[in-house]
Amino acid sequence: MDYQLLFSDFQARPPHAAWSQQRQLHECLRHGIRSGLLPSGTRLPASRTLAADLGLARNSVLYAYEQLATEGFLLASRRGSVVAPLAGLLAPPAALRTVPGVQRASLSRRAQNMPLLPGSEASVAFAPGVPSLRDFPLLRWRRMLDRAWASIRPAQLNYADPAGEPALREAIAGHLRVARGALVDAAQVFITDGTQSSLDLCARAFADAGDKVWVENPGYQGAVAAFRAAQLKTIGIVVDAEGMAPTAGDWLRQRPRLIYATPSHQYPVGSVLSLARRLALIDGARKAGALIIEDDYDSEFRHDGPPLSCMQGLAVDAPVVYLGTFSKTLFPALRMGFMVVPTALAPALSEMLDRAAPRGRTAEQLALAEFITSGQFSLHLRRMRRLYRQRRDALVAALGEQLGDVATVHGGSAGMHLALRLHDGAADDVALSTRLMAQHGIMAPALSLHAVGLRAQPWRGFLLGYAQVPVEAMEPLVEKLAGVVRG
Repeated sequence: MDYQLLFSDFQARPPHAAWSQQRQLHECLRHGIRSGLLPSGTRLPASRTLAADLGLARNSVLYAYEQLATEGFLLASRRGSVVAPLAGLLAPPAALRTVPGVQRASLSRRAQNMPLLPGSEASVAFAPGVPSLRDFPLLRWRRMLDRAWASIRPAQLNYADPAGEPALREAIAGHLRVARGALVDAAQVFITDGTQSSLDLCARAFADAGDKVWVENPGYQGAVAAFRAAQLKTIGIVVDAEGMAPTAGDWLRQRPRLIYATPSHQYPVGSVLSLARRLALIDGARKAGALIIEDDYDSEFRHDGPPLSCMQGLAVDAPVVYLGTFSKTLFPALRMGFMVVPTALAPALSEMLDRAAPRGRTAEQLALAEFITSGQFSLHLRRMRRLYRQRRDALVAALGEQLGDVATVHGGSAGMHLALRLHDGAADDVALSTRLMAQHGIMAPALSLHAVGLRAQPWRGFLLGYAQVPVEAMEPLVEKLAGVVRG
């Protein structure tokens, strides 16, 4: 392989020239692996050799190799850095330009129904999904809202584009390309009223009554509610340490129309879906003519290691609908989220929304677009990552000290919550959760309540959100938790 030619060709393509050399090399090698130019088993040059050949600092090469190893694309061995054995799953189908089975004609017969709004979340200690509201830059946000209102013309007071303000769709697409490795342009982005609204829209737009939808078991009950409201048949797929684990029998006997997954931080147990399983799920969905709904609800907050790319960006024209929300990154009352749909589905969904979903909230969308493009969103995320990592560390330390002999922490590497799994598989976590709220006002939802479908799931314990809990409050709160658990 001529790495000089590969790298120079990659640099010449827009917008790669504006990127740092570290990022250029990482993305170049990642593209080479995904496209098959660097097949499985390929041994990459030694870091010193490649740095000299490309005229780069050795640290830039080391960064690229380490990042690719973290993402699962490279394996470190005595022979050096070797491309992982994933080529068969990485290669896209030969004539893939559209997604089988999810064309315009596949929109559901109930697609014109309006989406339902979810209820509000409690903001007590350990309530999952609640960000640190005290640390949101409210004054700066007010100024951006004021500027947005000052810029609005009378014509903009009418119903807005159902897909969302163009400025916000462009801003989101740009952020996802950089921060989440997504393959997206603004025409694929649709603004919604939050994740629950997105789920309801997916259920009604991409499936019909009686269709099967896979949901992680244990899994997010909000998704189950949306699918059941649309009269879909929910099938629970077991979750283990590597995330969702469908079997060959599942693909054969429970062929899905939709597959709902939280690959970057499984809800509720926190597993991270491995690269091999991500690619296998994409491959299986293609063969089944199914759509994967990737709920990336809190992936912006990764505490251990670099951020992982989203599933949507792993393959060209992947059959993935990507969901994001600003309720976790900013504040829940904003009630704003987004969907990224496959290119083949964007025109049909746009036409459906034109008929069924007039929208407004122009000022908030324009303010959010400025918040993102001005760099304030990235700055806020960096601050919250540091804060949430500190709070995660304090919670894990307290749990280990007071409950380490009877429970294990899972899923603390990312997000805003972790799972505390009790060693006693017969423990009544529902009763314990009820006692915690009644006696101490502590919300610790029981893991057993997140069961999906008819299959048993062995998780017993609690879902603990820590983003809104100060470091100094962790130890006394865990002490109360321990007192209830130990009886």
